[in-house]
Amino acid sequence: MVIIMWNGKKKAVTFSYDDGVEQDRRLIALFNKYEMKATFNQNSGIQTRADTFTQGNIVIHRMNQKDMRELYKGHEIASHTLTHANLKGLDEETVYNEISTDIRNLEAFYEQKIAGFVFPFGTYDESAFRILKECGIQYARTPGETHGFALQSDLLRFKPSFHHADADIMSGIDRFLNMDTEEPQLLYIWGHSYEFDVDDNWEYMESILKKLAFHDDIFYGTNSQVLLQLFK
Repeated sequence: MVIIMWNGKKKAVTFSYDDGVEQDRRLIALFNKYEMKATFNQNSGIQTRADTFTQGNIVIHRMNQKDMRELYKGHEIASHTLTHANLKGLDEETVYNEISTDIRNLEAFYEQKIAGFVFPFGTYDESAFRILKECGIQYARTPGETHGFALQSDLLRFKPSFHHADADIMSGIDRFLNMDTEEPQLLYIWGHSYEFDVDDNWEYMESILKKLAFHDDIFYGTNSQVLLQLFK
């Protein structure tokens, strides 16, 4: 297996955001403003504004699916199970249906291949990884942050670099930007867009994007673009 740099670049940045909520609209506008690419992980079985949950004092609404195809254009869609199910402890048939049906629905609606997956609640049994392979999933985000940028060999157990609210993210970004490397280095940031409403800190997210944007030595891509196109 040969490592191919991202368009000849040695560094890459990608983002991963979950749940298909209304706050994605504002986040996507920021990503587009700074020419960033992200992957959005969705639950097709509950993708309606009538499906709500509460964080802090904020009522979070998912989006109506009919509005979403155009909104997410230029970004990637990945599976987050059909109903945001906690997969740990579920029988294998249910796990398979949660994953495979969501993939089928998302591929039909967005007319794009679904290659990625994120575990709701960060929980799973080991059998889930075999089921992901059976469903054609090529990479999956798993819980825990590395605070690093080195490539990982198991893409079905891929761990992000930072959650966007990590206390060390700004120093981590500085470290990433200033490093001189001969090996590929990936900064992978994840979160939920509704957290910016709950924490009232959209300006903070924009400061992250400003810091990372428009560097000639960085490739900006979706999760698939940075993970799956690196190895040939």
